[in-house]
Amino acid sequence: MTAIASLTPLARGQQLFPGMVASLIVAAAASFLSEHYQAPVMLFALLLGMSMNFLSSEGPCKPGIEFTAREILRVGVALLGMRITFSQIAALGWHPVVLVLVSVVVTILVAMLVARAMGFQTLFGLLTGGATAICGASAALALAAALPAHSGKERATLFTVIGVSALSTLAMIVYPMVVGALDLNPVQAGIFLGGTIHDVAQVVGAGYGMSQETGDTATVVKLMRVAMLLPVIVCATLIARARGATEGGKRPPLLPWFAVGFIALAAINSTGWLAPMVQTAANEASRWCLVIAISALGMKTQLKELASVGIKPIVLMVGETVFLAGLVLLMLHWGL
Repeated sequence: MTAIASLTPLARGQQLFPGMVASLIVAAAASFLSEHYQAPVMLFALLLGMSMNFLSSEGPCKPGIEFTAREILRVGVALLGMRITFSQIAALGWHPVVLVLVSVVVTILVAMLVARAMGFQTLFGLLTGGATAICGASAALALAAALPAHSGKERATLFTVIGVSALSTLAMIVYPMVVGALDLNPVQAGIFLGGTIHDVAQVVGAGYGMSQETGDTATVVKLMRVAMLLPVIVCATLIARARGATEGGKRPPLLPWFAVGFIALAAINSTGWLAPMVQTAANEASRWCLVIAISALGMKTQLKELASVGIKPIVLMVGETVFLAGLVLLMLHWGL
């Protein structure tokens, strides 16, 4: 990538264009399949991307695929800030705020400790725990962008995205039944669904599938979890800096530019000055950037690499999901 960076903008664009177009085509196909089969778009993007792995090995597409997997991902993470406003968080009062803060922090810390006990790197626990506790695949991609590069990073990221997408879809089906069995009222149900299901789309589907009030509450609680992305990214960056330089010899910046963009866009969105059309366009742009980036990541990964991870990472992610659900239910029982 150093040689490409030294080129003129026009020459660099010509180098990157084939790979970026390939990533866009895979993302468009994934979106089409997702809309028609009602399945997570990230999962389709990964699987289709891995089927096109030969494009990233050598040839004209390789530079653009690598650029897309790194830089377009960061743009998508920054645009996630347009999903939240500070007034949405304030409207629910302090109880859900405390619940979200405690559940996110405790889940990530437990994930890091358990990952270490299972023989993984602590950062792998941070990655899977952050994806589980915050906002699923989007959080996994955001944290991966903040963590230092290493040989197993992309495989760990893709495994986390696949796992969290599958578990989120399962939770969307199972958790409403849990709500019914426990006889939670609409607000409690919304807090539980919004506080436990990984991805935003599945939260919306489960919440509004029960009632309007449950859906509204679940969506706002979920967006509060999305707001936790910034402090967790900062913590991940601090941990990475404390561990020294990356494989390329550089220490990651204290506050990555995409994290600054995230909080800046959230602040702008909180002013109420933006038209709904602008907010919708930014949210759609964020979604497309993340899908395009995960398509590129898929193209950089071989299926046999994911198949070699074993059963322990699966046990870790399932355990994190069950732990988060149990913790939120306990805090609801205690009145938090």
